[in-house]
Amino acid sequence: MAARKRQPSLAQLRAFAAVAEHLHFRDAAAAIGMSQPALSGAVSALEEALGVTLLERTTRKVLLSPAGERIAVRARAVLAEVGALLEEAEAVRAPFTGALRLGVIPTVAPYLLPTVLRLVHDRYPDLDPQVHEEQTASLLEGLASGRLDLLLLAVPLGVPGVTELPLFDEDFVLVTPLDHRLGGREGIDRAALRELRLLLLDEGHCLRDQALDICREAGRADVPATTTAAGLSTLVQLVAGGLGVTLLPRTAVRVETARSTQLLTGSFAAPAPSRRVALAMRTGAARSAEYEELAAALRGAMTDLPVRPVGA
Repeated sequence: MAARKRQPSLAQLRAFAAVAEHLHFRDAAAAIGMSQPALSGAVSALEEALGVTLLERTTRKVLLSPAGERIAVRARAVLAEVGALLEEAEAVRAPFTGALRLGVIPTVAPYLLPTVLRLVHDRYPDLDPQVHEEQTASLLEGLASGRLDLLLLAVPLGVPGVTELPLFDEDFVLVTPLDHRLGGREGIDRAALRELRLLLLDEGHCLRDQALDICREAGRADVPATTTAAGLSTLVQLVAGGLGVTLLPRTAVRVETARSTQLLTGSFAAPAPSRRVALAMRTGAARSAEYEELAAALRGAMTDLPVRPVGA
């Protein structure tokens, strides 16, 4: 009778998945809160249990072997399913309790989080929100891997396996220096964007892509990226310094324009360019009913914001 192979443990799979992601033992160990010797031992034990070499170790770096590449995909899937199992049990046991790992994009976080966190504190006191501010691509990776539970970001995403729960639409406004010809005007034709020196966020921000889409809709083929910024605060200060103009979502206007007296805002003629913000969850998530209830509660809590709640 053939000897039975040892089953890999979840700790071994978690250790290997971390190394596969970071390709560095120290960084992987820190990411999952394990000591480096323990992590190395767990990966070696997994290799022994499976009977394959998963990593190619050199003095300078760690690489996945061909087998490691394939096993890493399976390991991530197993860990995601285990996470879903625990999430299912938690949802059945007590809804709106425990951790809620919420991912938020930088162009939403400073302006929406006060409303979101106040609602959670008042209505769901046993829920523990843990906020992660990242760009869209990183948030979607975190949702798919089980690192994050729920996202707050601009949509549509068009990503398979992700369900969007729309919250609101908000218009964009034009932010200009004090002496700009369009400063403070209402009813601006979006065709004016064809000739303006428009300042954008860095690559990777969805707001940059939205601004470019608005320009294309206005008939502008491209926007030379001579100056960019990592965040909206810097972007607005560049406008105040006279380097150009920019587009801001209305929820950001009060916070960002209050930092300078050298700015004016102008509104576009209807229909103004806008964006939609939503919660996003894994399709079929165990806590989907909770997330849908949370989305409905958030729509009702946004009466003080310059937005149009979906369905209102």
